[in-house]
Amino acid sequence: MDPVLPRRIPLGALELLDAVDAHGSLSGAARALGLAQPSVSTGLRRLERQTGLTLVTRAASGTRLTPSGTALLGRARDVLAASDALEREVQALRSAQQGRVRVAASLSVAEYLVPGWLATLPAGAAVVDLVVANSRDVMDAVLHGRADLGFVEGPGVAAGLDARPVGDDELVVVVAPGHPWARRRRPVTAAELARAPLAVREAGSGTRAVLEEALAAAGHPLAGSPAQLGSTSAVKNVVRGGGAAAVLSRLTVADEIARGDLVRVAVEGVDLTRTLRMVWARSRRPTPSARDLAAHVLRATTSG
Repeated sequence: MDPVLPRRIPLGALELLDAVDAHGSLSGAARALGLAQPSVSTGLRRLERQTGLTLVTRAASGTRLTPSGTALLGRARDVLAASDALEREVQALRSAQQGRVRVAASLSVAEYLVPGWLATLPAGAAVVDLVVANSRDVMDAVLHGRADLGFVEGPGVAAGLDARPVGDDELVVVVAPGHPWARRRRPVTAAELARAPLAVREAGSGTRAVLEEALAAAGHPLAGSPAQLGSTSAVKNVVRGGGAAAVLSRLTVADEIARGDLVRVAVEGVDLTRTLRMVWARSRRPTPSARDLAAHVLRATTSG
């Protein structure tokens, strides 16, 4: 470390030197900076002690920079200009961040609910950048700052997150029209559902987590499954093949059931209802744009 300059020169000290040169007196510099004149004098003396240089000369006619002061001021103005540029860049980044909201949503919420929320945003609202993932990955993105808000459909919320309900959903059992359950008159039991060949989502999916928790609560944990798939569309395609049933969100299969492509099967002894939640990190204050979007979603989901 340089013994003459044991620490960085404060920006405020450089501003003092610049103001004295611009206004030619301590009093003029003090007025320009909104400081008391003794504060300017003290600041300059401290700067001279720190640099080991005589930077100004004082006389009845005013205060002038010495040659050393003039040389230092040339560099000081570069530093002050760079500091101003940094402040402008920070403000630009803050404005850009506050004008966009990073949202992560689980598949069912992203495909069937988020479009309606976005369609009713008021003019001038922040741009929403949407990432679709399973519920576990959504919560991870929010916890680690990759998303401002998350929407999940699983039974629980990770530590470090706060949550608000934004709706209810129901999982339903569906099969192809040619499946034996399609013609069944009595409901499928929890035990039968747990043992049946099922097409399910991958580990981390909120839909799968709700199914596993519901069957476990009914005393019949989910058995091995022949197909674990990364999307709802893939699960439905397997079910259309006729050999497997699936447990999916009512939102995601309503059209197929209405067309007769899939058949809903009644079940008993297992609770397949779930709560959809909005989550955000407890350790970070949401941006104004994120708070506005959260308020809009809550209004949309509680009206009517």
